[in-house]
Formats: sequence, structure tokens, C-alpha cells
Amino acid sequence: MTLLTLAISILALLATFYQLYLQRVHNEKSLKPLGQVDLYDSDKQIHVYVSNKGMGPMTIERVTFTKNTKSYDNIEACLDLDPKTYDHILLNDSVKKVILPGSQFEVFETVFDDHDSDAEIERVRNQLAPIILKVDCRDIYDNKFSFERKLDWFSRHAVRNR
Repeated sequence: MTLLTLAISILALLATFYQLYLQRVHNEKSLKPLGQVDLYDSDKQIHVYVSNKGMGPMTIERVTFTKNTKSYDNIEACLDLDPKTYDHILLNDSVKKVILPGSQFEVFETVFDDHDSDAEIERVRNQLAPIILKVDCRDIYDNKFSFERKLDWFSRHAVRNR
């Protein structure tokens, strides 16, 4: 009788541990962040945002900009624009950015005045188009992931020489 009681207790303990494992796996999947690079170009405004479309917080570890096969840690190094003409946030090893679900992180944003010409807007588009943005992140369970997007979308209306 005690052997049967001991066996049932051990099986119940194993079932409890297995249930805890399944609960953790479920939580990791349901609280997973989904990163996305959003591009906007309309109404005299151009921006590049990193958005979290998932259900859990996303910690950005590193943002890398690649232009002409060279990698940079900040967008200023990729652009031949006055940094005072656009908004951006710098990240480094001591500064990490946490993006909550449904929120976004500003990588680049500029709003043109009414007196700015179409040529100036086109110049900014041409500066952004050759860049590839890569974002290295982690979730609250310390799972690392990354995603990237080419910013060549900004050149979609460019007049090409034929």
C-alpha cells in the first residue's frame, strides 16, 4: 500500500513539473514581442520607427545601419544632412530602449516646413534609400532575435534616368 502511495505521489509531482513547463512555454509564446520597421512618407513628414506589434515588451540591444557595405551605430554617420534638421535617438551599450506592446521607437523623423522645396524632400529620401536598418532585440525571457529592413522604399517615386 505504501509503495502505491509513493508511486502516485511521484507521478503527481512529475505531472506538476510538466504543467509548470507547459505554462512557461505558453507564457513565452503569448508574451513574445513582434518587431517591425515602419516607414512613413507623406504630408511633408518622413519617419522611420521601430514598432512592437506583439504582446510582450521588446528591449532593443543594438541598432545597426548599413550603407554601401559599411556598418554604423548611428544614423548620423549614414546621412549627409544637418543633424539639427531631424529627430533621432542614439543607443549605445549603456543605454537600452524598451518598447512596450503597441509602442514605437523613433529612429529618424523630420517634418518639413511649407517653404521647404520638393527637391529638399527628395534629397532626404535619397539619403535614406540606400540604408539597411537592423535591430537586435531580446524579450523578457532573454530570448534574442533580430530583424531588418531596407529603406529603399523611400526611392519608390524617384525619377530614374533612362
